[in-house]
Amino acid sequence: MLKPNTTKGKLIVVEGIDGSGKSTQIDLLYKWLQSQGYSVYFSEWNSSELVKSTTKAAKKQKLFTPTTFSILHCTDFADRWENSIYPLLKAGVIVLADRYAFTAFARDVARGVDPEWVRNMYSFAIMPDVALYFRVPLEIAVERITGSRAALKYYEAGMDLNLSENIQESFKLFQGKILNEYDKMVDEFGLTMIDGTLSVKEQQKKVRSLVKKMLGSWQGLPNPNQTNIMVQNPRAADKDKGGKK
Repeated sequence: MLKPNTTKGKLIVVEGIDGSGKSTQIDLLYKWLQSQGYSVYFSEWNSSELVKSTTKAAKKQKLFTPTTFSILHCTDFADRWENSIYPLLKAGVIVLADRYAFTAFARDVARGVDPEWVRNMYSFAIMPDVALYFRVPLEIAVERITGSRAALKYYEAGMDLNLSENIQESFKLFQGKILNEYDKMVDEFGLTMIDGTLSVKEQQKKVRSLVKKMLGSWQGLPNPNQTNIMVQNPRAADKDKGGKK
């Protein structure tokens, strides 16, 4: 199980299948929190420089098994956790994460990896203060992704699982399996579900309301000019089309 957050900072994460619209929402939240004078740090899934070249090479040669893929993603997460996320939380920063351990709990299990084994790998992590799950019907998510991509990638479509010889059909089947895992986690981890079919404005209104309620009178590390910590800027347009895999 994930440990409670006992740091001075606040951790807010967004989750959802590809095409859920979560990345647009976290980008808007990031900008809004900055405008309110908070110190904010952004981290995205599969972005560690430590394993980037290894991941790229293995994907190109289609070398990953479900287990090795799971371990490498956890290595990526652990590197970001130890070197940026956790130290900044301890300093009193708000950390926003586009995908968190729940992504592994959904994707890896959808690939057939043992649920308990995956959860144990991430036992060093903490439970977010807010965990938002943007849920959209499978058909809408698939339409958004396939309509914005020239081609689907091998692993994002779950082609390694032999679900279908047709890459679009495989993508749909794989995302459906991931969606099922996310739905199970709503009760297990208390994820807050947001209707991803609502307008961007309506969703953001709900997001800010939830975050305001969580923050209350909390005073984090003040940073009006956003100059005293390293900041990554979200690339919402890219990530919302599926992001890094």
